[in-house]
Amino acid sequence: MNGTRHIERDDLALFAMQLLPKDEHALIAAHVALCAECGQALAEVQGDLAVYAHTVDLHSPPAQARERLMKQVAREKKAVPVERVPTPPPPLEFATPGERPYRTGLGSGAYLSEDEEPKRNLAAKVFPWVGWAVAAAIAVVAGNLYHERDVLHGKMTAMAGQMDRVSSDAAAAKQMMEAMTDPAAKHVTMTMSPTAPVPPVPQGRVTYVAERGALIFLGSNMEPLQAYKTYELWLIPADGRDPIPAGTFHPDERGNASVIMPPMPKGIEAKAFGVTVEDEGGSQTPTMPIIMAGS
Repeated sequence: MNGTRHIERDDLALFAMQLLPKDEHALIAAHVALCAECGQALAEVQGDLAVYAHTVDLHSPPAQARERLMKQVAREKKAVPVERVPTPPPPLEFATPGERPYRTGLGSGAYLSEDEEPKRNLAAKVFPWVGWAVAAAIAVVAGNLYHERDVLHGKMTAMAGQMDRVSSDAAAAKQMMEAMTDPAAKHVTMTMSPTAPVPPVPQGRVTYVAERGALIFLGSNMEPLQAYKTYELWLIPADGRDPIPAGTFHPDERGNASVIMPPMPKGIEAKAFGVTVEDEGGSQTPTMPIIMAGS
């Protein structure tokens, strides 16, 4: 305890880590039970210990707890161990009254130093605390490195995803270019039925390569539909088979729409193309009437 009859913080830390002898532990426990200030200080020390104990999962502790801990360690005196011969000391002899005790067999200048025993006690208290603090600091560094590695891994994963999307977009653009420039491509202009509204009249244009099964549809001036409805594009085969669904679409606020490279069977020659209005999700057979067609 210090001069104000409060427990010093290093003793509270040793108390919290169960490093004190039983008698000192009992005295501090009794004092803390009655002293609110020391009880609060002990709670802070125990909180710091709990935070650092969780660093075994390699998570960084809160900055405030780490700062309080490091400040406390910085205030501790560093004790340097001195190698001693592992032999029991000679018994103490006493001189005349007023003189200090001395050890026999060590010569006339072998009086005990006044600071010898306090230094031993300080070293016994400081060494466990400093060793624990070094271990905690290593855990903090390891946690920071683990966190940095985790962040770097996340960035690399995001970059890999972006590269995959870029590669996919590049492949799709290449397919579009090949379809639009293929000499065998058919270009069909689609118009509305005779009952179409006044201008601007909705129009569509299809580029189709039967051998590749590649299809590109671009629409303009398309009217908006109800939320539960959708436009659907159809390929009408030249051999008389049933119409083949070629994708659904919704126009944007300007009436523009597109169907780009939908999954289509290869080698199907087209007689015509049509557009119908279907329920959301599309249909496997066209719902009449066909509102836009081209052959």
